[in-house]
Amino acid sequence: MKILILSFYFTPDLSAGSFRTAALVDALVKVLPSDATIEVLTTQPNRYASFNQTVPAEEVHGKVSVRRIPLPSHKSGMVDQAKAFFAYFKAVRAIVRGQGYDVVYATSSRLFTAFLGATIARRTRSMLYLDIRDIFVDTIKDVLPGRISSFGLPVFRLIERFTFNRADRINLVSAGFLPYFRERFPDKPYDCFTNGIDDAFLHTTPAGDAQPARRRRQVLYAGNIGEGQGLHRILPGLAKRCADQFEFLVVGDGGRRAALEAALAESGVDNVTISAPVSRAQLIDLYESADVLFLHLNAYEAFLKVLPSKVFEYAALGKPVLAGVDGYAREFIETEVNGAAVFPPCDVDAAEIALRGLSPGQVDRRLFTEKFKRANIMEDFAHVLKQVAMRQGDV
Repeated sequence: MKILILSFYFTPDLSAGSFRTAALVDALVKVLPSDATIEVLTTQPNRYASFNQTVPAEEVHGKVSVRRIPLPSHKSGMVDQAKAFFAYFKAVRAIVRGQGYDVVYATSSRLFTAFLGATIARRTRSMLYLDIRDIFVDTIKDVLPGRISSFGLPVFRLIERFTFNRADRINLVSAGFLPYFRERFPDKPYDCFTNGIDDAFLHTTPAGDAQPARRRRQVLYAGNIGEGQGLHRILPGLAKRCADQFEFLVVGDGGRRAALEAALAESGVDNVTISAPVSRAQLIDLYESADVLFLHLNAYEAFLKVLPSKVFEYAALGKPVLAGVDGYAREFIETEVNGAAVFPPCDVDAAEIALRGLSPGQVDRRLFTEKFKRANIMEDFAHVLKQVAMRQGDV
């Protein structure tokens, strides 16, 4: 049995796709037969231009081989990202030429890794299992300027149709995606293996007495600073209003960092610090010393369907959570995450009320962490992927 895994990001890169794929590979190693092989084609760490880490181009660990493709230097702009993906696309197609696989697995947020998987599965006559972390066509119409979006959407819809029609099975990380896909591709079998909590977040302890003395409670945001997060639309107003009780730490980078910095400067805000991305171990230390963990999505219709991966690690840490989300994410948090306050995205008035209303201190979320352990979710996922590969063997 031979499985090809396509993931633009992979450990030690800092992204939800990286953590998710690494956990799935670990689970596959446990459930596949001893003669199975897993080939991972990914990239050198590149999620943030400000966080570079060189790792071997090729590694082999037992039945798993990992090949990391170098990319041209890039930042978070659309043009740079397109160039980077094109380099990955060309390299992967060259590497797999003449190879055969039982199943091609592609995990994708921006559609094009899924499209790459579809082209390879077609060429190699393999089964295709897609793991979908975002609805690119649905999101792009909100995020891109109208002129570019109207020009590109017909092309993107053609790519989407080809990609998902070729799939043998599809996993959606958010149940909020199901209506979109069932309407367009009703005959496909769907799974819903969500993101989850990695072991690194299950054994943390609050800073307690070791926490540095602060006049104000600290609100921490960790992650991408892009148009999708819309921090420039919420943080300046929220921080200014709550300067009497709260200070804010933003750890991350992205295409809208400059816009956020400009908005903070224009508002005269002095209680927000922006720091570059850090390693996961360092990030956990920051989580442990924070008082409130903050996440936010921009006020776009497409984001009503998503479930941010950050929800899982935030909730696992037992800290109060402030979430500017709506739609399925709001429903999930209000149902599953106690000790959280949810407000409509970009609504500064509601955000202030929500933040001031959060009770300080640790929150008992043992039921949540047991339910959403990544290892358990990925083990079930791996069994399904194994079954797809075995179907190919029976053909």
